[in-house]
Amino acid sequence: MVAPLSAWPWENLGIFKYMLYGPLAARVLYSWIYEDTLKDLWCLHILVICALRGYIHQLWSSYSNMLFLTRNRRIKQQGVDFKQIDREWDWDNFIILQALLASTACLIFLSLDGLPLWNPKGFITLVLLHVTISEPLYYWAHRMFHESYLFSHYHSLHHSSPVLHPFTAGHATVLEHLVLSIVIGIPMAGSILMGYGSTSMIYGYVLAFDFLRCLGHSNVEVVPHEIFNKLPFLRYLLYTPTYHSLHHTEMGTNFCLFMPLFDAMGNTLNSNSWHLHKKISSDSAKKGVVPDFVFLAHVVDVISAMHVPFVLRSFASIPFSTKFFLLPFWPVTFMVMLVMWARSKTFLLTFNNLRGRLHQTWVVPRFGFQYFLPFATDGINKHIEEAILRADKMGVKVISLAALNKNESLNGGGTLFVNKHPDLKVRVVHGNTLTAAVILNEIPRDVKEVFLTGATSKLGRAIALYLCRRRVRVLVSLLTLTRLNLNSSSVNHAIIL
Repeated sequence: MVAPLSAWPWENLGIFKYMLYGPLAARVLYSWIYEDTLKDLWCLHILVICALRGYIHQLWSSYSNMLFLTRNRRIKQQGVDFKQIDREWDWDNFIILQALLASTACLIFLSLDGLPLWNPKGFITLVLLHVTISEPLYYWAHRMFHESYLFSHYHSLHHSSPVLHPFTAGHATVLEHLVLSIVIGIPMAGSILMGYGSTSMIYGYVLAFDFLRCLGHSNVEVVPHEIFNKLPFLRYLLYTPTYHSLHHTEMGTNFCLFMPLFDAMGNTLNSNSWHLHKKISSDSAKKGVVPDFVFLAHVVDVISAMHVPFVLRSFASIPFSTKFFLLPFWPVTFMVMLVMWARSKTFLLTFNNLRGRLHQTWVVPRFGFQYFLPFATDGINKHIEEAILRADKMGVKVISLAALNKNESLNGGGTLFVNKHPDLKVRVVHGNTLTAAVILNEIPRDVKEVFLTGATSKLGRAIALYLCRRRVRVLVSLLTLTRLNLNSSSVNHAIIL
């Protein structure tokens, strides 16, 4: 039996769950079109705050997935798999929930619609209420959620994500987010009841709250340890991504909301928190793990450029297709393309661990159409050459030229760079050579004769030549010998049918 308040009431609505914002949007549009003044401003404020909250989570998601910026700052080196992405698909349910709660509060307390824009006393009151009520309340509620029944029926969902991600912050049950709504609501409600509330206070607190939640779940250490060396007391006032990651690996420690002070007072502060934070922060300046294999790709077109993980993680996790909602972003992506053309260098996009070996995808900052511009050829080859030399210097074993990067008319399938740098230790390959290697590897070493079809293709010819050099008899079926283009030394081991 499902525990009460463990499932979201709109979990089966899919994308139609966003229709719950409909009444708020309809009220704003009606007031704007048919009334002289924009009444019920609270409807507009709730919609704007919800949009900004989603935007903050998306910015953090983009940053944490920008491996070319964060690879040496990652706390857990493991990548986020598709199962976790699917589980966290509806991470923004809590924003809808709190929008409904805020709407209810505004309908009950009509005076909320008349708050001033700014009141400095409200910010002071807000901070005091947060430190004295919200922080300890969350701390003890969080500890309770780690008790046997509450954890197994509720909080285990949040801890089911093996790798922390900004969207993990919102991945929890209804009950947990109702408790979190109380935690976030008390400082704002208290300031308003004292007469110090303001619109800017609500915006600032809600967005700062989400920002810090995303910070703790980012899996990227962005807080330099030098700050705590110079101001040691700050380590008790602000947690770090490393600090919170320890809570997910050693769940009996580090329960605080944002202030480790309460873990210190509750004797639940992980003793390794500061040491691990210093280690990860210090190691960020060092070279990361050297990949065994690098796949050197390029951008296909403007639309496919939006399909990378650091743009929209959910969209990048499904097979590529053109979506109409992406069209408004086309001009922005086009401008990014121009900036990449002028300034960008080859960058790391993704990584995979296969059979204990690290594989990385690097991207040449050029789009498909640029490969057919005569004046762009030298610049593209320069980027490819720099990537090969960089891989060679790092100690990469194999670098594979993908798609148009191996174009014969561009660089002869990579031979341009191999001939220019004969001392390269890294092996420069591409799809055809890898395919040939796989096929040849499948042929037993003691085979004396092979029948080959498709020998006139570039791949087939390479396989035939290699087998002939191994003194294997190759039987090929074709209409004319000239299409095979074998040299005289190889023909002796080939039989044409």
